[in-house]
Amino acid sequence: MGIGLRALRTLAGSEILDRIGLRKQTERFVQNATRNGFRAVGAANRTFKRVRGSGPAQRQSRPRSTDLFDLTPTDEQQMLTEAMRDFASEQLRPVAQEADTNAAAPAELLAQANELGVVALGIPSEHGGPLEERSAVTAALVAEALAHGDMGLAVAALAPGAVATALGLWGTGDQQATYLPDFAGENPPVSALAIQEPGPLFDPFRLTTKARRANGGFVLDGEKAIVPRATEGELFVVAAELEGAPALFLVEAGSEGLEARPEPAMGIRAAATARLRLTDVKLPADAQLAPDEPGAYADCVRLSRVAWSALAAGTAQAVLDYVRPYVNERHAFGEPISNRQAVAFEVANIAIELEGIRLVTLRAASRYDAGKEFAREAALARRLAAQHGMRIGSSGVQLLGGHGYVKEHPVERWYRDLRAAGMFEGVVLV
Repeated sequence: MGIGLRALRTLAGSEILDRIGLRKQTERFVQNATRNGFRAVGAANRTFKRVRGSGPAQRQSRPRSTDLFDLTPTDEQQMLTEAMRDFASEQLRPVAQEADTNAAAPAELLAQANELGVVALGIPSEHGGPLEERSAVTAALVAEALAHGDMGLAVAALAPGAVATALGLWGTGDQQATYLPDFAGENPPVSALAIQEPGPLFDPFRLTTKARRANGGFVLDGEKAIVPRATEGELFVVAAELEGAPALFLVEAGSEGLEARPEPAMGIRAAATARLRLTDVKLPADAQLAPDEPGAYADCVRLSRVAWSALAAGTAQAVLDYVRPYVNERHAFGEPISNRQAVAFEVANIAIELEGIRLVTLRAASRYDAGKEFAREAALARRLAAQHGMRIGSSGVQLLGGHGYVKEHPVERWYRDLRAAGMFEGVVLV
């Protein structure tokens, strides 16, 4: 590390950079390399103290069930959503373009998100979580509010919370006691839920990553794609096929045979996505999540799809909020372009499709909270987010004309991000 930093400082001090006009680019590279180097050292130095015999797992209680379908937020949900919306507009939105360009989220911004409790929503109160009840609706509202600022930054902030939520839902008592105290602390580990795999037409229920039993534990082989912040990751929940059925495994970053390399994507670039390769990664016998709950993996996939739909709703709302004043203020042929029926109808369609995404997403989350079957609603939310989310992004670009194609306006970034909501599996949970 020291040798590398000295080399970088020597490079930054060279006068040749000024002569060839590369001073600014090199300084940015040195800054990012130094920051990532220290982050990598921090990740490598964190060790999780394994706990044995901690007793039964702790679970958050679900909201009181009712036969009424009412999605009116509670006072607590309203306050939390408003706080997240203010954070998104005041902190995420101003740095979103730079984060997209650099393919990295500012560390200080992620620290602020942690202080707001984004990571700890799914942690039982016995392990330091802030909420007594486990509410997928609350998590969906938080995801939507953050995505209104920027989806890529929202994914970067929410990714560790997906691992904490998975531990809260399906972790054993020992797993919770080993990992959750770190998530509830001031510096939660950089973590990610890794389900997505490279290749076209990925099916999360037909995994190419394999797990096999060996020497009283497990061995994992395979590759995961679009894993946020994986190059600085400290803990992963990895999906792999075990004896013909998909399962979830806890994999610490220090495991031998685990390798991460950057994989910048078209959208959600601020999440610093990377490829995760597992080659004969040996895990202990207690590394599997929910070994006695065959429905846990399916619930994980569905809750992830609901989360992506909530992110799509937040970004789609950002598009609507941006194009509405634009078409009213932009004049052509002596009048606002919103006076044209084609423009007005297009804005109306964005609002209609957005309401459909939001309603079905919250319905799926509320049915899960009520302990009811929610597979159909999760599938519908995924379908609407994929189809209409992409259309909303495209309409936003179209309504701005030439302005929609340049980075001076954020709609081109939102279009790229909305494509992700209908493609990716895992990463986030509600």
